[in-house]
This record gives sequence, structure tokens and C-alpha cells, in this order.
Amino acid sequence: MDTTSISYRTPDETKHRIMTTTLRTLELEYNRQIAHLESIGLTGTTSLPIHSFRRQARALKRRLGDLVVRARPDRLPFVVVVKQQAVPMEDAMATVTIRGASGIVNMDPVVPTDFHPINRMAIPPGDLYLLEQVESGRDTLDIRPEDALRMIRARRRSPLTIDEGVALVVQFPHILTDKRYFNCFQLPGSRRADQRIPSIWISYGRPRLGWCWNRNKHSWLGCASCRRRLGTDS
Repeated sequence: MDTTSISYRTPDETKHRIMTTTLRTLELEYNRQIAHLESIGLTGTTSLPIHSFRRQARALKRRLGDLVVRARPDRLPFVVVVKQQAVPMEDAMATVTIRGASGIVNMDPVVPTDFHPINRMAIPPGDLYLLEQVESGRDTLDIRPEDALRMIRARRRSPLTIDEGVALVVQFPHILTDKRYFNCFQLPGSRRADQRIPSIWISYGRPRLGWCWNRNKHSWLGCASCRRRLGTDS
């Protein structure tokens, strides 16, 4: 496990810093993310009862010692993902607040559950898992998603899915407005039987989960990726 120093802002816009990647500091950040999920009401639901969430969270916490974290200002060390099978995208996006405006899902004429992981994607079982070394894709700005996907794989990284993109902004909404190190992003790890790519950006002042075309490029949309995924038994 590498020693590093990472700064970013938490959902309440206060500055947060991991000084080293000791297990203790990783645990503190993990506890923050788990507590945040509970505080915004994304646990304790019919599909994700609180006892099940906490049991899975305890098991997943044991994987923190396997994380590889390296210092880069445009990278987040890890993110806890809750699958949409447990928490609907509409509920999760509603908890994402930027400048007092809450997030929405507007994907007409499709819906989030239309999108599924692409081939060659190994998603851990269960409701919770970890993303390691997460980037919003600044090096893929103004590049078509179909080309960005090849770039991501050439770097031995994996494109984020719709579940993972929403999990990212639930924990770190500031990445949608931090133009220095981050950016709004697309999620080429999820597709349906057409050219639509799930995307997250600011629309009319609100965080929005929508979609863009696979062969269109945007100067303000990159393609988000991670190094790997860690589940409770992977």
C-alpha cells in the first residue's frame, strides 16, 4: 500500500484530506461514506434493510487493506457503490445537491434500468462493493465515448457503469463543478441495445442523470473509469 496525500471536498463541501494510506485513514474515509449513505436515507429501505446494509458494509470494510492508492489530484482513492437493485437511481440522484439544487433523473425516452454492464465487465455480487482509483476522465474530454472506451482499456482500467457514476456523485458531488481536476462525465460501462451512453452533468442548474450518444464528443464530458472493483468475496 503506497503512502500518499490526497485532498478533496466531501458532500457538505468541507475540505477532506487523507494524509497517508494507512489502514486507519482508509477506514476513516470508509466510515464517512457509509455514514453518509445512512444519513441521506439510502439504507433501511424495503430492498436494502439496515441490517443487511450494515452486514455487507462490515464485510466490505475488510477489503480496505487490499486497496492500492496513489497520489493524483484528479483521482479519488475509492468509492462505495450501492447497486440500483438496492437503491433506485431516482432516489439516489435526489440526494445529490449542488448549490442548493437537488439531482434528477431525466433519461426520456429510456429509464436507468434499461442499461446493463457491457461485455467483459466483472461486477462483484451483493449490493455493495468498492471502486479503486476513480477518475472522471479529463483525458477523454472532447473524445467520442466509443474511442474513449478503447483508451480506458488500453490503460488497463475499467469504464464506470450507471450505478457507479451515481455512487460517485452521491459521495463527491463537487466533481461536477470542479473544473480544475474533475469534470462532468459519461458512463460507457453501461449500455442498452442502441448508441445511448448514461451521462451525468449539470442541466439547468441541477445535477442530472441523462444520456448522450456514443459517437458524439463533448468538450465538457469525459468518460469515467476505475482501476478495479473489490467485492466482499473477490
